[in-house]
Amino acid sequence: MKVLIVEDEKAAVRRLRNLLEEVEPLIEVAGITDTIKSTVSWIRDHDPPSLAFFDIQLADGISFDVFDHVELECPVIFTTAYDQYALRAFEVNSIDYLLKPIDKEKLDRALRKFLKLTHAEKSTVIDPNTLLEVREMIRTGGYKERFVVKYGDHLRSIPIHEISYFKSESKATFLVTHDGKKFLTDHSLDQVDRMTDPLQFFRINRKYIIRIDSIQDIISYSNSRLRLKLKSVDDPDMIVAREKVGEFKNWLER
Repeated sequence: MKVLIVEDEKAAVRRLRNLLEEVEPLIEVAGITDTIKSTVSWIRDHDPPSLAFFDIQLADGISFDVFDHVELECPVIFTTAYDQYALRAFEVNSIDYLLKPIDKEKLDRALRKFLKLTHAEKSTVIDPNTLLEVREMIRTGGYKERFVVKYGDHLRSIPIHEISYFKSESKATFLVTHDGKKFLTDHSLDQVDRMTDPLQFFRINRKYIIRIDSIQDIISYSNSRLRLKLKSVDDPDMIVAREKVGEFKNWLER
C-alpha cells in the first residue's frame, strides 16, 4: 500500500513514518510534500496513492486548497492540531483525522477503518460538499455565526444568537428565530449539526436541532424519553430520542 504524506514539519514526518512502519510494515511512503504547490505537482505527476495523510496547515496555506487545483483519487486522513472545532465534520464519508501529536493506537484505528471501507468496496473518495464545509469552518475560525436565508425576493443574514431551533420538514430545513419567524435554509440538518457550536445547539432527534437558551421546560415522556417546550413554540414532536437522553442531560450540565 502506497501513501502520500503532506506535512511541512520534519519532526512530524519522521514520527508519522516511524509509526506507519510499526503499525503496517507493508506500507510504502510514495511521496512527501510540504506545500500546496509541491503537493499539486506531485499528484499531477504520479499515479494515485492508496491513501494520503494531509496536515491541515501548511506554510503556504490550508491543504484543502490542493483540491481546488487537482482531484485526488484516494481517501485522505487529515492530521491536525485543532482540537475544538470542525472535527465532527471529518467523521463523515471517507474523511478521518488524527490529532497531533499522532497516537499509535489512533493511527492503527484509522488505518483499519480505511481497509474496512476498501474491502467493502465503498466509496473512499472525499465528498466535495463535505470538504467545502470543513474548509469554511477552519477559515472562519470555528462554527457559523450567521445564516443567510431567503426572505421573499430578498436575502437576510440571521445571527446565530437569534435562532431558536432548526427543523427538517418535507425534505427541507428551516430555521426558526426566537420571535417565531421561520426561514428556509440551503443546508441539510446534518450539515447544520456540523456547522453549529455543540455547546449551544443539540440535535434531539432526526427532525430538530435546538438551542439551549430556547428551552422553557423539560417534561418526562413515555419510553424514557423527554419532551421539550421552547420559548417560541410548543411542538408535540419536539421529543429527545431515547438513545440521546443521557447525552442530552450531560449537555445541559456543561
